[in-house]
Amino acid sequence: MGSLLVGGLVFVFLSMATSIGLVVRGRLPDHHLNAESKDVIRLATAVVGTLSALTLGLLIASAKSSYDNAEVEMRTAAARVLLLDRVMAQYGPETDKARQLMRELIERRLSRGWTAETTDETSGNAPGEYQDIEAVQTVLRSLLPRGSVQHSLQARALEVSGMMAEAHWLLVESGKEGLPWAFVTVLVCWLSLLFATFGLQAPANLTVLSILLVCALSVAGAIFLVSDMANPYVGLIRVSDAPLQFAIERLGKP
Repeated sequence: MGSLLVGGLVFVFLSMATSIGLVVRGRLPDHHLNAESKDVIRLATAVVGTLSALTLGLLIASAKSSYDNAEVEMRTAAARVLLLDRVMAQYGPETDKARQLMRELIERRLSRGWTAETTDETSGNAPGEYQDIEAVQTVLRSLLPRGSVQHSLQARALEVSGMMAEAHWLLVESGKEGLPWAFVTVLVCWLSLLFATFGLQAPANLTVLSILLVCALSVAGAIFLVSDMANPYVGLIRVSDAPLQFAIERLGKP
């Protein structure tokens, strides 16, 4: 589900909850909303409000952690690409085919995007990324090193390419985690309850309604940010592919 859609649905739910509270307020007898009743309502909503604030804080921290980890993964991937290219360059011209395959892999990765779905899918005659990495490793294994230096460089190249393959499968395994939707659903229910009680206690005038709508929009915006940051390779707030762009400019150089 898209982050904008999630934020929009949250705004709709909170607005509806406020409207229900306003409607119920107009139909309740006066003694249901006297000073003592309002005090009890405020105490109850304070508990729910505290739980909602803690839950939202945990979601924000989790989403920020996912975004930071993805940013580190992107830089690490770019560094490994450059390292592998330089190791193959030091080996000699026998690795030209592997270096070309590596360049095509990165170009395809940039054109498809950086998600578990796009990196593992095939497109026409283009294989999935894991097949590209395996093709590079096949070329490296077929090399016949002359001397200890080339043997060491071949071993190092296979080690780095193995780390790249491992990173790919880790992305595939964790790429669909996203937000804990059960957690988000409970949070939205709590927030809806809070906004319903706001409408229950609020006088129905334009100023109060405007403030409540702005608050609902602010909360929906926070949920949107959390949802968007929990999927760091897609959406409006995404990890920059600048490290890979930087790397591809330096691939293939002698």
